Amino acid sequence: MKFRIVTCLVLLFIFSCKEEIKVEVATPSVASNTYTNPIFSGDYPDPSILRDGDDFYMVHSSFEYYPGLLIWHSTDLINWEPVTHALTEYLGSVWAPDLVKYENKYFIYFPASNTNYVITADNIAGPWSAPIELKVSMIDPGHITDDEGNRYLYFSSGSYVPLSKDGLSVAGDVKHVYDGWEIPREWSIECFCMEGPKLFKRGDYYYLTVAEGGTAGPATGHMVISARSKSPLGPWENSPQNPILRTTSKNEKWWSVGHGTVFNDSQDNWYMVFHGYENEFYNKGRQTMLVPITWTEDGWYKIPDEIDLESPIKVPPLKNNIEKSFDLNDDFSGETLKSQWTFYKGFSYNRFHLIDESLIVKAMGDNVANTSPLLTIPLDHSYIVDVEMELSNEAVGGLILFYNERAFSGILADSNNILANLRGWQFVTESNVINNHVFLRLKNTSNTVDMFYSLDGKIWNKIENSLEAGSYNHNVLSGFLSLRIGLVSMGDGEVKFKNFKYQSITHEE
Repeated sequence: MKFRIVTCLVLLFIFSCKEEIKVEVATPSVASNTYTNPIFSGDYPDPSILRDGDDFYMVHSSFEYYPGLLIWHSTDLINWEPVTHALTEYLGSVWAPDLVKYENKYFIYFPASNTNYVITADNIAGPWSAPIELKVSMIDPGHITDDEGNRYLYFSSGSYVPLSKDGLSVAGDVKHVYDGWEIPREWSIECFCMEGPKLFKRGDYYYLTVAEGGTAGPATGHMVISARSKSPLGPWENSPQNPILRTTSKNEKWWSVGHGTVFNDSQDNWYMVFHGYENEFYNKGRQTMLVPITWTEDGWYKIPDEIDLESPIKVPPLKNNIEKSFDLNDDFSGETLKSQWTFYKGFSYNRFHLIDESLIVKAMGDNVANTSPLLTIPLDHSYIVDVEMELSNEAVGGLILFYNERAFSGILADSNNILANLRGWQFVTESNVINNHVFLRLKNTSNTVDMFYSLDGKIWNKIENSLEAGSYNHNVLSGFLSLRIGLVSMGDGEVKFKNFKYQSITHEE
């Protein structure tokens, strides 16, 4: 089995070249100005993109992962770097946000716990304000401003509310103005489920882009729908190009494609970002993709006929001045956690600290389900991940694959023993083999996961227990989540983590 050494030019997330890291996303080809989808590999659903001059910023649904609402920056739409997490206060599951700029101020509107919030910042890098509740119960807010500066929020129901001038409160009643596009009954969809309204103006028309057909379910369900109006308040006319984008067969690579946001660059080239599940790797979650769009003579947008989501796509040249610095390896030498890490359903700066190239996490909970593991998103179909652990008192530490508190598996250790956890069934698999210090490894080969431990980080011992992780996905478990790599600290005491290493396996057996 070989590991591919990649160059800096083929990276989306990995911005400093390290031989053990490989990314399968947004890979520029030999031909100039081409890329291959996705532009964000792994769980990056519901993309909202903002162009600010020559800069692009993107944010995604962050669900139960905190800190949340990670903002990304790019100058060429292909290479991205993290900027900051805009949300640290736990509000519940954070769904499709909308990132906007109005009068030199940045806003993120987002739903959580059956209501909607807004946060603001004078600088995209923060600090971001505390959340302000808007007291509207619909989901997927989409912001639009008319030529007079009036501000509105659309929601998944095809309804809108007027906003105050400062954008921090609702200024009127909910009004329903759009019923969506009628889906042919013979198509296999999950539900009508209109959602994700995104709006922009071009020329004399306001354009409304929505998703229909259900986020998951059949591969052919989710789709992108467009409508336009000469007023941001309707009436809306559906596009003759509908559906703009849709998976038509489960034999395609990308399933349930939808939730599009249309935007342009400073040279008036137009694009759409959207998400989709990957065939056979549904547990990676919804991945962010990019396509160029063109305009018809009668003023409707469409995806060019020659575009194939599975093939390299050409884009106009855009200047890239990003200093490449992001990867999944972590020696914990920084003063704060790298942006790749989030806690599940719980975040407190008091629970962890970094010192002497170590991450020390206070133990909590008595099983993986209630320990609020620290998680990161794997980038590849196949990979090896290692971590070194030191245990104190009665703490138990572990390296796991985690979907939610009901679906997880991995390898753990207490002061003397190696433990396996298979779907919540936890037991000692190697007795009296360590002394409060161990290296743990997971090797995921296309969803078949083997587990190892080592006393020195060089000689690895495979335990007898392995697992199959393909079923850890939304269509089986619900929740709209993905399978993530996790660090566990539970019981009583602390777990010290060192030398987190991630490497791609490029030859999949």
